[in-house]
Amino acid sequence: MQVRSLFLLLVLILVAATTEAGKNKKEKTKKDGSKCEDWRWGPCVPNSKDCGLGYREGTCKDESKKLKCKIPCNWKKKFGADCKYKFENWGGCSAQTGLKTRSGILKKALYNAQCEETVYVTKPCSSKIKSKSKGQFPPFVS
Repeated sequence: MQVRSLFLLLVLILVAATTEAGKNKKEKTKKDGSKCEDWRWGPCVPNSKDCGLGYREGTCKDESKKLKCKIPCNWKKKFGADCKYKFENWGGCSAQTGLKTRSGILKKALYNAQCEETVYVTKPCSSKIKSKSKGQFPPFVS
């Protein structure tokens, strides 16, 4: 009987200790945060070259912060890493220019970035002629 009581008391102490530890972690993250709500964030600046890991600086009244960020190396640098677009399918090939075009509509602007609502992209037409007969068998001849 005493062993059960002692075991139950030990379990309760252990649960209370882990709950307190969880609260302390949450409080620590809140202490690092700021009460300022009107942060202005700059663009992501890569540490080297024009893509990869880097940082962005933010200011709010008298405070300033740096956040880690990343610019993918295959990213369309023309639009910036903070502007996300939903693109349509590629249009037909223009015989005059040898290019095909598609447009993108702004989906999301991160960190209050200044983004264009609609963007247009071009790329050279493919010189390869795609065969539509993949997976088809020749007609059966008897």
